[in-house]
Amino acid sequence: MYQKTQPETNYNLIMNYLGILYTILIFAGCFFFVHIIVLAIAGLKSFRQKPEPPEETPKKKEGPQKIYYIVEKKRAKKSSYSEPKEIDFK
Repeated sequence: MYQKTQPETNYNLIMNYLGILYTILIFAGCFFFVHIIVLAIAGLKSFRQKPEPPEETPKKKEGPQKIYYIVEKKRAKKSSYSEPKEIDFK
């Protein structure tokens, strides 16, 4: 039977930690790379769009303006109702 010796076990343990470290580094690198690209695209879009100058047209004020109100007519109450309809279920 093959038995693991002490140096071989340490080597495997170190390689496991290196694998975890490389995985974390690759994830962090990709994460930052993607966000840098997204921010760069947003920055380029902001440079391409020219800000619109504010419209400064002087408005002449003409005295008080008319105010219109919307008025609804009250509905008259029904004094009598029609006979209720009969519904036959089959």
